[in-house]
Amino acid sequence: MVYDREAAVAYARKWAFGRNPDFYVFDEIGGDCTNFASQCIYAGTKVMNFTRETGWYYISLNRRAPAWTGVEFLMQFLSTNTESGPFGSFAPLEEAQPGDVIFLSFKEGLFSHTLVVVSNYYGNIKIAAHSDDSFNRPLSSYIYREARLLHIEGYNAN
Repeated sequence: MVYDREAAVAYARKWAFGRNPDFYVFDEIGGDCTNFASQCIYAGTKVMNFTRETGWYYISLNRRAPAWTGVEFLMQFLSTNTESGPFGSFAPLEEAQPGDVIFLSFKEGLFSHTLVVVSNYYGNIKIAAHSDDSFNRPLSSYIYREARLLHIEGYNAN
């Protein structure tokens, strides 16, 4: 199925500086960046994957998949998913499209921040994020060790 990039970006615009009351806010317990990215992706797919340990879903604080809120888990899920829900592949940063996600590493071997691409105009990538609430923030304003773009190719319906 075709990923609705416009819906993902519209969601990011609406909630970049706020919190959707339908989801727990993880700001005080590790950060809300991946939770926010998952919400944006969900806005573009409307499909979750309810596979117990390896899926991607959110029902409540205590009933969610690790991939919904964990940076490395989301990266793993999106890049390997063949069941219901979104899927994608790693691509060069210059290929970023609105609705894709970027994972940042600040220490070697550990990715710890998730960003949602809202635009890419001739290599000037702008993002939305939680934890350090942002919308239309240049990726170039971050100081990071490594960035990985996960291009969302689509999603599988239930």
